Amino acid sequence: MINEIIKDADVRMQKSIESLKGELAKIRTGRAHPSLLEHIMVDYYGSETPLSQIASIGVEDARTLTITPWERPMVQAIEKAIMKSDLGLNPNSAGAVIRVPMPQLTEERRRDLVKVVHNEGENGKIAIRNIRRDANSDFKSLEKDKEISEDEERKAQNDIQKLTDKFVKEVDALVAIKEEDLMKV
Repeated sequence: MINEIIKDADVRMQKSIESLKGELAKIRTGRAHPSLLEHIMVDYYGSETPLSQIASIGVEDARTLTITPWERPMVQAIEKAIMKSDLGLNPNSAGAVIRVPMPQLTEERRRDLVKVVHNEGENGKIAIRNIRRDANSDFKSLEKDKEISEDEERKAQNDIQKLTDKFVKEVDALVAIKEEDLMKV
């Protein structure tokens, strides 16, 4: 019973880490990377479709992404979707290929992005702590129903705290890496 709760908490905390990684990947560092455009949805014949499913995304150089749509008529729709996104990018099309230059980040913009990264990290920690709280309340209810002893409950809470500490450290490490990446000129 206790092991199932801890295993479930572990899986949920791992999902929180994956979610944080996804959010951090969306924050651009000034270098071209295909993951910047992964979340962009394009109007594909009336339905919203992820950009990666209707075009190939490549890196031309450190500051330029290239997008090659599978179908030529999709060029305008893709350009429009990128401009509508909150990334602040201006795509240029040359025939069937769309080039997306990455603007240089200013010092002020870098500091703003670091604040966003810290906020995302804090949200990740909150999610992990909420999972710990759920697991601890499960342990308390088991102890209250006399399914486990007080000592087992205390040991289970210590185990879940160790798990929480491990994942919080992982969040801090991810945030530190992203912050260092952002502040690199």
